[in-house]
Amino acid sequence: MGHSPSRPNACAGAGDPLPSRFARFRRRLRLHRRRRSGGDDSAKAIAEDEFAGIARIRIVKADMRFKDKFFACLSLGERTYRTETSDNTYRPVWDSEKKIIVETKGPHIARISVFETNRFSKNTLVGYCEVDLLEILTKDLDEHSEELPLLDPSSPNTTVGSITISCYIEDPVETEQSFARRVLAIVDYNEDGTLSLSEFSDLIKAFGNNFAVAKIEELFRQADKNGDGIVDIDELAALLADQQEKEPLISNCPVCGEDLGKYDKINDMIHMTLCFDEGTGNQIMTGGFLTDKQASYGWMFKLSEWAHFSTYDVGLHSGSTASHILVFDRRTKRIVEEVIDGKIVLSMRALYQSKVGLTLINTGVKDLLKNLSEKQGKKMNSPESAKDIPKFLESFKDQINMDEVKDPIESFKTFNEFFIRGLKPGARPIAYCDQDGIATCAADSRLMAFSSVDESTRLWIKGRKFSIEGLLGTSAHSNALSNGSLVIFRLAPQDYHRFHVPVSGTVEKFVEIPGCLYTVNPIAVNSKYCNVFTENKRVISIISTSEFGKVAFVAIGATMVGSITFLKKEGDYVQKGDEFGYFSFGGSTVICVFEKDAIQFDADLVANSERSLETLVSVGMTLGVSTRNKGLQVPELQKCSLD
Repeated sequence: MGHSPSRPNACAGAGDPLPSRFARFRRRLRLHRRRRSGGDDSAKAIAEDEFAGIARIRIVKADMRFKDKFFACLSLGERTYRTETSDNTYRPVWDSEKKIIVETKGPHIARISVFETNRFSKNTLVGYCEVDLLEILTKDLDEHSEELPLLDPSSPNTTVGSITISCYIEDPVETEQSFARRVLAIVDYNEDGTLSLSEFSDLIKAFGNNFAVAKIEELFRQADKNGDGIVDIDELAALLADQQEKEPLISNCPVCGEDLGKYDKINDMIHMTLCFDEGTGNQIMTGGFLTDKQASYGWMFKLSEWAHFSTYDVGLHSGSTASHILVFDRRTKRIVEEVIDGKIVLSMRALYQSKVGLTLINTGVKDLLKNLSEKQGKKMNSPESAKDIPKFLESFKDQINMDEVKDPIESFKTFNEFFIRGLKPGARPIAYCDQDGIATCAADSRLMAFSSVDESTRLWIKGRKFSIEGLLGTSAHSNALSNGSLVIFRLAPQDYHRFHVPVSGTVEKFVEIPGCLYTVNPIAVNSKYCNVFTENKRVISIISTSEFGKVAFVAIGATMVGSITFLKKEGDYVQKGDEFGYFSFGGSTVICVFEKDAIQFDADLVANSERSLETLVSVGMTLGVSTRNKGLQVPELQKCSLD
């Protein structure tokens, strides 16, 4: 692993006055950094005890089973990077790398996705693999190189080729020990491993500290302990450490010029380590993306999206910014983009995010949506609808794992039979199944959790008439639930559409409330013009529990959902994780309302909800713990993740 920087290039024209060596040095580094990195979003502060190291991941090459032009994406948490497109159609070679931060409690499953290119349409995901960086960190290896199978997105038991990656993870001790060497290397013009007074002077100037610049010679003598007229790595390290305790020398990053000192020493060191060119000669992946889907967009698609491409971000969106729905995958701890057709996005924005759309809704669109859903429901129950199953799977091929489906695809005689498909035993393990004081997720869904109605309306539900009483209706509402906590499970068409009981208890009653069939997509939920949850058709079940008091379970229909079916009846005792019912074709939502202060939601779910960011969860993952059992420990998130 080399650490020498690239040699400076002459950049002045023959007739131009030559800039100083220091000016050339700063310009070269800044241009080099801007050209090669493509930006990074690692600006958040990291606690010293959470810093696990810095990983340098290199995507080397792939061996594909079909011919095309390919590029690869690397995703970790909320950061995604991409390689250039390789011209080699069977065995693409990228030799592209990126340095990323690894946190002990942060995301550590790196996903590498391979896309085939399409000139006039969206590029297509064809294979992926996942790498556990913490697992590599525990191995005492200088560098980990491995050929991994590329899994088919629609069937993870099938491979579409293989990919070779190389990964080196430097732990915090190594990072600190290597820091002085890296600093020295950027001005070691003759590459002799030491700094002359001239080189030392350039380095101090690059640090951007005017106080230090004024006493360069004094600092040089202070660093040159043995008086040999040069400063070696050990002497530079000692000077930096000594000055750090008195008055830090480094005010600006010597590579990108960014102001330092915003956080602490460890964060400054991490920032500069990510900036330093390690001299490997490999291409640096382009950064600045949130998801691999965003990174995969072809130029034609980017042109069509130019008006709002810069607004690509997590959080609450309305109007023209409601174009991309981003969610946080709880298992992999990375941002993913929800698959939704662009034409549908445009129509939903027009209908639900404008006054014109509100007028249309109030002049007959409600009945139109209801009639459309009823007709679509009948169609999806017909034998002819079975032919739509393969097309549906192709549309969501990286979203549906057919290997966990209980019955073979040819056994489904209608589309609805496939839509309400069951899963194999063990496909959705229930966390802490023997502890009723821990609630679990009720559906494969995108989740939002709020401690109160006020929180939900501030951060997510923008319908002006939303209330717990309006949601539950007079027959199911009670004072105990009036200012309770609520959790929203939003199901998309590609999800497993059976919902499960989140708590153990007795089913007291069912209350059916007729209503509209608006979409439950965030484009409508985030709109002030629409009251989705209090106007849509829904069925409310009240479950009486010993750990949480009364819990309202609300199954809400949506556009194209004509049927909500419960599998339990009044008086039944249900165990958390039991199958409770299912939705027929379409998207839909479950809302659970808990009594005030009866549940403490998992911290990660609350943190994401406070960012107006949905969390992608699976049935059986932990939801929260009862506040009635003070001795019950809140489980670590790692224990909540399903295999």
